[in-house]
Amino acid sequence: MDKQKATLLLEDGTVFYGTLIGKHGTNGGEICFNTGMTGYQEIYTDPSYTGQIVVTTTPHIGNYGVIDSEMESDGPTIASIVVNSFSEVYSRLDASQSLQEYLVSNSITGIADVDTRKIVRHIRSKGAMNAIISSEYDNLDDLKKVLESVPSMEGLELSSKVCTKEPYYVGDENSAIKVACVDYGIKKNILRNLAARGVYCKVFPAKTAVSEMEAWQPNAYFLSNGPGDPAVMDYAVDTVKEILALNKPVFGICLGHQLIAEAVGIKTYKMHHGHRGINHPIKNLVTGKSEITSQNHGFNIVREDSEGHPGIEITHVHLNDNTVAGIKLKDRPAFSVQYHPESAPGPHDSRYLFDDFISLINNN
Repeated sequence: MDKQKATLLLEDGTVFYGTLIGKHGTNGGEICFNTGMTGYQEIYTDPSYTGQIVVTTTPHIGNYGVIDSEMESDGPTIASIVVNSFSEVYSRLDASQSLQEYLVSNSITGIADVDTRKIVRHIRSKGAMNAIISSEYDNLDDLKKVLESVPSMEGLELSSKVCTKEPYYVGDENSAIKVACVDYGIKKNILRNLAARGVYCKVFPAKTAVSEMEAWQPNAYFLSNGPGDPAVMDYAVDTVKEILALNKPVFGICLGHQLIAEAVGIKTYKMHHGHRGINHPIKNLVTGKSEITSQNHGFNIVREDSEGHPGIEITHVHLNDNTVAGIKLKDRPAFSVQYHPESAPGPHDSRYLFDDFISLINNN
């Protein structure tokens, strides 16, 4: 059977031609790349990738199929995927279906048989930008018109769209530790890590009032990862300010980290091409130790604001570019990191941060 053709058009006019994977159609979003060598299913279901086209640098995608236990949300959140070699045949015995079947059933249009290394080098040089993938349009002018309608990630609020609509519980209801988790696009493995440490979690929608969360009488708060631009999330920043004023233990990951920064007067900015992969080196400035981490973010907090802030201690830095990767507040029990210690996918070097959170709760 002949493969159907597909086109990848970038905002700067760069074009790549390949073959269709997933469902026949057209999908647009911000194009970015992930350098991880495994974990494509966790990537595709991570809510932080909402509205993005993900280029995977590992050449073989689809070869181990799809399995329900490795879902980080209820379904794929990506706009589209770009891969080099795509396999419709999978080898893992406990997989429930092929990646191709999964993409089709979730209306994801992707492209394969393209030079992903060339695409990644282009993004790394020119920066993240919008792009579109289509098997429907042969005329580039028509495709450009569709691409123009794709919203920019900068200035985009997405958390309220991807978060849970109703509160739900995870963990042992008889636990002595109750943590209110604010869902800005939370990954399931974060909740698994908290529950494995004896935490009873109640997950609240992003726009829940602090008074409603306090009515549950939590011992602490967790601020989750999620998609979009933290600089336009005034409602979330106001919520975090209220939470910090309670003087209860607070732990933030990724977007949660950025919101804590915004809440104390540290600005955030859109990065040139972001950090995405499972091989990013981080130095813990408190212990002096380094760790290899899982990361997925296109925004960061301003280093100069952090260094000049009297109430902030920088606890972690990214060793590739010296960006801020972790902070803690000096006057209250709150800390956060820019990366993903729940590591799905990724190494487990940073899971001690969940233990630190439990110690903070127990000692508060």
